[in-house]
Amino acid sequence: MSAMQIVADKARCEGLGMCESMANDYFEVDEDEELVTVLDANPPEADRAHVFAAVQACPVLALTLEG
Repeated sequence: MSAMQIVADKARCEGLGMCESMANDYFEVDEDEELVTVLDANPPEADRAHVFAAVQACPVLALTLEG
């Protein structure tokens, strides 16, 4: 499979933190800005399902996976 990349749309992000609570190795919500930061945009294949679930949990659809 091809490499997967996490893309965050900071214009849509509301800092709700669902992604961080599900996959804190990959996502962090800044408490001041209340926006997500992607800590590792290219997770390994072994974490694909875990990261996919966290991306799907975003209620404002600010996260996508490419690749």
